[in-house]
Amino acid sequence: MSDDTSKRLLVAIINDPETIDEILSGFIELGITGATILNSEGMGSVLSHDIPIFAGLQTLISGSRPQNRMIFSVLPASLVDSAIELLQEISGDLAKPATGIVFTLPVDRVEGLAPELGGEGSPI
Repeated sequence: MSDDTSKRLLVAIINDPETIDEILSGFIELGITGATILNSEGMGSVLSHDIPIFAGLQTLISGSRPQNRMIFSVLPASLVDSAIELLQEISGDLAKPATGIVFTLPVDRVEGLAPELGGEGSPI
């Protein structure tokens, strides 16, 4: 189990961009008040559209979307399970193809977080 000051970087690739607003609203309800969202595209999609020899990949990625969203958020380790549960509740079972992926990484050092996100004087 991690201590109260332990932080994680949550990275989620969400294949349905229309769910982002609901995910971010849920994050706020959980106490996660900061995230960065990027537009992204998967390797299979790029290869199948941009390199003709890989056009057959289109059948392998059926159901996937040409664009998806990446969410990056530094959060207390204690909120990781709740955040992943929320992502699965909104996005669907991440074990199913073309839904998304989520993982976390330990964060050894953070500079520049707003106080409510773990800066000086924050409890996280």
